[in-house]
Amino acid sequence: MSHYNIQTLNKISKLGTEKFGEKYTVSDTAEAPDAILLRSASMHEMEFSSSLHSIARAGAGVNNIPVDKCAEQGIVVFNTPGANANAVKELAIAGMLLSSRKIVDGINWAKSLTGADVDKQVEKGKAQFIGPEIQDKVLGVLGLGAIGVMVANAAYNLNMGVLGYDPYISVDAAWSLSRAIKKAQDLKTVFENADFITLHMPYNKETKEIINKDSLAQMKKGVRIINLSRGELVNDDDIIAALADGSVSAYVTDFPNEKLVKAPGVITVPHLGASTPESEENCAVMAAAQTIDFLENGNIRNSVNYPACDMGISASMHRVTVAHKNIPNMLGQISTALADQGINIANMINKSRGDYAYTMIDVETEMTPEKVASIKNIEGVLKVRVI
Repeated sequence: MSHYNIQTLNKISKLGTEKFGEKYTVSDTAEAPDAILLRSASMHEMEFSSSLHSIARAGAGVNNIPVDKCAEQGIVVFNTPGANANAVKELAIAGMLLSSRKIVDGINWAKSLTGADVDKQVEKGKAQFIGPEIQDKVLGVLGLGAIGVMVANAAYNLNMGVLGYDPYISVDAAWSLSRAIKKAQDLKTVFENADFITLHMPYNKETKEIINKDSLAQMKKGVRIINLSRGELVNDDDIIAALADGSVSAYVTDFPNEKLVKAPGVITVPHLGASTPESEENCAVMAAAQTIDFLENGNIRNSVNYPACDMGISASMHRVTVAHKNIPNMLGQISTALADQGINIANMINKSRGDYAYTMIDVETEMTPEKVASIKNIEGVLKVRVI
């Protein structure tokens, strides 16, 4: 029976680590780990041993992981989309209420009051914190992944009109989205019609500073913006300027920095999007389950650098997994290499994603080092594992 070493780079919920059974050793000091579990620790300066097969991020964002470097070394990187979705959804709804009703300013003002007539001061001064209700307003949801869909549906149930935008919406997300949500064909439609805009998209070259002076100029005057995804989606200087001239009424961000914490109209939340015990537990359990299925069966679910690939539990003597470049004739070369070694293929699956691909093969023959080497030596093969 194989034994696996699992390294944790952050404190991982016990509900997750308990998923690993007797064939696993889980430690924050594991040497030559087969897999790594982490939350927010940065891995960009780390060197990876040849023993490392996978990295699982207990959360959705993977900016702290060198995803491309891992792909090049045949290391599968997982995240846990949807595991923290409810926590972020609830904070997004709270963000709309906080930005609309001036609750934070009102609380801070009330705490500053002194004297025996505080109640009278409250009645006299409360008018400065009047803010509109969210009912019957239009919410623009940019990004309809697991979180965006939940936010859109919840807002609709609060009697808001909802415009959703996501050119890359998945089939699963589309099935989960209420029919009442209107799908915008472009960002301009959202910007021109939304009273509130909430961001639920990944950070990449396409989305960097998607909220900037040009996009802000297209929005309704007094729009309220909620960003619980990534700070880099919004240009800080442009949003501060828009708040100052009244173009934007409020900006709620889960990513405070030196510019934002003192800026009028900005509500800075200390990165609490997924900070609930339920979310941390869900993410840990999901990360552990994906890691176990990958190490024991070779199956890939929710990878950010390799394709989804599932062949169930093998009934054959061995399962061979091959991480390789997505280039012509790879399958032919792999099949030929096995045939030349007298190996009959019982079952096989191949999936690709961008520049990389993944092949799983069930065989009824003992895989000697020489037989494994026949596959490893193929140009474009990045990692071969025998289960």
